[in-house]
Amino acid sequence: MAKKKKVGVALIGGGFMGKTHSNAYLKVAKFFNLPVEPEMNVFCSNDPNPQEMADRWGWKEVETDYRKAIARDDVELVDICTPNNVHMEMAITAAEAGKMVFCEKPMALNYEQAKRMADAVRKARVANFVCFNYRRVPALALARQLVQEGRIGRIYHITASYMQDWIMDPDFPLVWRLKKEVSGSGAHGDINAHIIDAARFISGDEFKEVCGMTETFIKQRSIGEMTGQGLQARKSTRKGSVTVDDAAIFMTRMKSGALGTFTATRFAAGRRNANRIEINGSKGSLSFDFESMNELQYYSTDDESHLQGFRRILVTDPPHPYMDAWWPAGHGVGYEHGFINTVADIMRSIGGKQQFSPDFQEGLKVQAVLDAVLLSAKEKRWVKLNEIK
Repeated sequence: MAKKKKVGVALIGGGFMGKTHSNAYLKVAKFFNLPVEPEMNVFCSNDPNPQEMADRWGWKEVETDYRKAIARDDVELVDICTPNNVHMEMAITAAEAGKMVFCEKPMALNYEQAKRMADAVRKARVANFVCFNYRRVPALALARQLVQEGRIGRIYHITASYMQDWIMDPDFPLVWRLKKEVSGSGAHGDINAHIIDAARFISGDEFKEVCGMTETFIKQRSIGEMTGQGLQARKSTRKGSVTVDDAAIFMTRMKSGALGTFTATRFAAGRRNANRIEINGSKGSLSFDFESMNELQYYSTDDESHLQGFRRILVTDPPHPYMDAWWPAGHGVGYEHGFINTVADIMRSIGGKQQFSPDFQEGLKVQAVLDAVLLSAKEKRWVKLNEIK
């Protein structure tokens, strides 16, 4: 068997996302027949012991300076898993070096930075990818397919919420995700970004105008830092101000005329990762809840009246999106599989087998919605998306 072409990867940043991306590179070629395969050449981090993560997750070498990692001859794809405030400089550096760029969401602190990133990859003519991993959950990919097939007709409503509870404890420390200068926004940019992208992805529609509000419930916290163990942290005795939202809610009108409501919060007790979306149309409805990630709820008005009702589709059969690479029917996939499916699509794109979405231009559209909601909350008015430039 001929050896597959390898794509040299540099991963910048560790923590929670660094692990999910590392796992994806490790596993993807074991399940998918790809035209090219990733080669885990460099892990780059300024953490106290980057070698420990490199050894655990299969990275060949370690760098502590991202510029050196990007400049290496054995690096073709730069994967950015850092806090949001350095996405722009790293992505532009990679693009100017002629390297492909894979960036975690949200793309940047704000629309202006994201626009500079999109301009840089376009000017350099390098492939670019944004990691909205939930697009690659088979049930959400099936939802998009059903909409494209016209099964729910004209869309009237999009109702989405992403609820977590991991910072409800007032003793939880002031980590980087709670600092505007590092994260850009709070629950809004972190998890509203996901459901904004999911709405665009499934419906094929774009946002026209928004009206939003935000709230910070706990305004002072102990200084702290992320530990790298998921959404956990260590704290000190010093105090600091929370400068981002704890929750953000907005209404929207889509370009098609559909109406939407979106909620993102880290203060929903008992909701660990409740990522939900429902779409209602003239011929039916679709409903998804990530806490039951292998299921899609589908209602059709075409059913006979005495049989009408939401049906539970167990999205685990090989005809369902991505499932031909995984387990037998009825054997579900988990959180990490969305990232593996994402990397598979990136490798197919690099190998010329398909186009990848979302790229930086699509990520820029999500950033425009994020910025429009924050402007609306600040000025207490409806904001049209064309105001964000």
